[in-house]
Amino acid sequence: MINIAYIGNGKSANRYHIPFAQKVPGLVIKKIVSKSESKWEKIEGVEYVNETRDVYEDDAIDLVVLSTPPHTHYELAKEALTHGKHVLVEKPFSETVEEAKELFDLAEKKGLMIQCFQNRRFDSDFLTVQKVIEEGKLGDLFEVEMHFDYFRPEVPKKTLAYSKPNSFVYTHACHTLDQVISYFGKPDDYQFDVRQLLGKGRMNDYFDLDLFYDTNLKVSVKSSYFRAKTRPSFVVYGKNGYFIKETKDRQEEHLKQFYMPTNNDFGLDLKEHYGTLIYYDEKGVYHEEKVISEVGDYSLFYQRLYETLTHGAPKLVKNEETLLQIELLNEAVSHLK
Repeated sequence: MINIAYIGNGKSANRYHIPFAQKVPGLVIKKIVSKSESKWEKIEGVEYVNETRDVYEDDAIDLVVLSTPPHTHYELAKEALTHGKHVLVEKPFSETVEEAKELFDLAEKKGLMIQCFQNRRFDSDFLTVQKVIEEGKLGDLFEVEMHFDYFRPEVPKKTLAYSKPNSFVYTHACHTLDQVISYFGKPDDYQFDVRQLLGKGRMNDYFDLDLFYDTNLKVSVKSSYFRAKTRPSFVVYGKNGYFIKETKDRQEEHLKQFYMPTNNDFGLDLKEHYGTLIYYDEKGVYHEEKVISEVGDYSLFYQRLYETLTHGAPKLVKNEETLLQIELLNEAVSHLK
């Protein structure tokens, strides 16, 4: 059994972590650090404490999960490792590459695991795109567009000062940029366009990150707070055709409705959500077909984590992938306009 303590009792812990950890046999949520009153209903059998020392002094705790604001990650992760606990850190992992390297080195020295929580590797739309690419009907890939859009103008309007660790590119590109790194690897070149649409000194509310690979492939990661009509989640262009997936993974949609993973149809796409594949075969014959979506499931991250901690399986999110992501995020914010 792996006993877990969560530091943080907000949306991140209760929406994106706990419901999925509970699906994995062998994982037990023992404590949650909640320093203030929380709107989230208490979980039966879990001890709620006010201080991190209540976690560190409990020898039964194996794993500490940080679901706290980004600027706290480095210090809390270092503290947990120092007290002999494995650590899972919500994205973005840390503010700088130097901080991340220090944490990885400390974990290795103490024989502990530390890893970044990249649950969106198990998004339905991302898994479906991988399936389509690997079927080979598109042929050689030329371009992949990934969009993660919102229409939430009130957020940048009420944010009057820029903060790097809380910037849009840092806290949102960490989702899609990891998908790119996990599947396509390290780019050979890149070009970044990161903006403050409401003016200098305001929040970063737009980004367009272009990553180039030596196979003539460009992967674009784009997002904005001012998209009254969102762009397709994925568009993939190949030598023989293209694939378009209009809608995103539905796990977040269901979680926001408090429709939980205990339901059999949780997160599942309906027929109207399926993507469209259009291509010409080797005989020049035109094909257009709907692609049944793969099933997204964030609990698969926790399953892999359990296998790492109990059986020594390799970490799902490699250290070098986390370091590369932080490097690219820092490069992106340096291009802020």
